[in-house]
Amino acid sequence: MTVETSSACTNPALATNSSTTLLVINCSVVAVGDFPLILKNANGDLVYQTTVTVPKPQVQLSTSIGNITLELNPAAAESTVNNFLKYVYSGYYTNTLFHRVMPGFVVQAGGYTSGMVAKPGQTTPIVLQSNNGLSNLRGTVAMARRGDPDYDSATSEFFINLVDNTFLDYKSAGAPGYAVFATVVQGMDVADSMAAQPTGNVGLHANVPLTDVTITAAQQIK
Repeated sequence: MTVETSSACTNPALATNSSTTLLVINCSVVAVGDFPLILKNANGDLVYQTTVTVPKPQVQLSTSIGNITLELNPAAAESTVNNFLKYVYSGYYTNTLFHRVMPGFVVQAGGYTSGMVAKPGQTTPIVLQSNNGLSNLRGTVAMARRGDPDYDSATSEFFINLVDNTFLDYKSAGAPGYAVFATVVQGMDVADSMAAQPTGNVGLHANVPLTDVTITAAQQIK
């Protein structure tokens, strides 16, 4: 038996618990949207054909003041999404802070624990994917990075745009902006409430909420 998926599902194989009445297929899904699933026997004859719909992945951030659900866009920013999910799967974001809160701009998270202690365990920085057609509009999520010209420097930190910040978009190779990779689909009111938190300075860090806003868990829910 062979499985064809038009490369939307890599290394497809029939599971060992398949039977003559129930076929179980395992594979690694690498695309979202609709893709064909075709089963053929050893002679190449069609056994079964259908269309499988894979939704965009969603991640829920459980925070100390409410939940925020992000819908990721792997079609536009595949390696950026994969990088973010890697941190989600490892549990890295647990007990990290929304450590930078700027009303009328962004709320930023993913790199510090209480007291603005940098969390270890960040992996290799990723290549900037800002030229992907997505804009830093209100409710979108982008990767934080170091300042220009250290473009390929994003690791675990990300920010939610509270307003349309189109000046952060890709303009040119010399002004590449910041890579949008997701959208808030639920809980934008939680992000807005963060912007109402009193902030101050902690060491060299400005705009830090005086009361910790903590990510208690991050998990993929779709």
